[in-house]
Amino acid sequence: MIIPGADTQAFAATLAEATGERLGRVEYERFPDGEHVVRVPDAVAGERAIVVASTVDSDAHLQLLQLQDAARESGASEVITVIPYMGYARQDEAFKPGEPVSSRAMARAISTGTDRVLTVNPHEPAVCDFFDVPATNLDAASVLADPLPDTLDDPLFLSPDEGAIALATTVRDAYGEGETDFFEKDRDYDTGDIEISPSDAPVKGRDVVLVDDIIATGSTMSESVGVLDDRDAQRVFVTCVHPMLASNALTKLNSAGVEAVYGTDTLERAVSEVSAAPVVADQL
Repeated sequence: MIIPGADTQAFAATLAEATGERLGRVEYERFPDGEHVVRVPDAVAGERAIVVASTVDSDAHLQLLQLQDAARESGASEVITVIPYMGYARQDEAFKPGEPVSSRAMARAISTGTDRVLTVNPHEPAVCDFFDVPATNLDAASVLADPLPDTLDDPLFLSPDEGAIALATTVRDAYGEGETDFFEKDRDYDTGDIEISPSDAPVKGRDVVLVDDIIATGSTMSESVGVLDDRDAQRVFVTCVHPMLASNALTKLNSAGVEAVYGTDTLERAVSEVSAAPVVADQL
């Protein structure tokens, strides 16, 4: 049975359809003192329970732990935890003295209530090593090719830095044609300004697809769009696995002149044009 978190209901429904598993009913409640409680009325005794929850904020983390415990309490034979978007995955080390390794703390807590974990494109793939149970990192970048126009003009797939070039390559391969490149960043240490530019491939007159794992504030991505516009790119499309789009990120991108923004449903947003659930279904 698929057991969805409150912020991941559409993803869970698509996953249930793709796997043929039944979609369980869940009741979400918040008490006057702010505490959460979840209820799973449907019987799950003797079945495997697949808890599906993106940990988009601290409340979602807590709710995930409660859903796991509810499944155990109901007698599930196995608990599998699917985390389409794993929060705190960027805090994979103690960056300053006295700081925690937050992704490790979260992973350890989640591990206590599950037999297995599946994540989708965590920002730092190595966070899977923090779990105390088997954890698998799934790559859903290929589905980002699906919403792109069929007739891109001499397409160039660009990643925000060299470390993410594999994402751009995956989308390019799924699309079926085009080149790949990445942005280089040059910092002026006197002023603190950062200049970004495509490292090699020309962009003039071409359709450009920017590919990233997550768009949070949109600042770097909108700056990248501006650079491409200055260099006479024809059209610029923005794609990401996790469309966090915090605060005014979408406005920044639209103001920068993007043709369209496409994301998956690991975070359910207006730009979630394609589902990553079939990638998880294949693993299940």
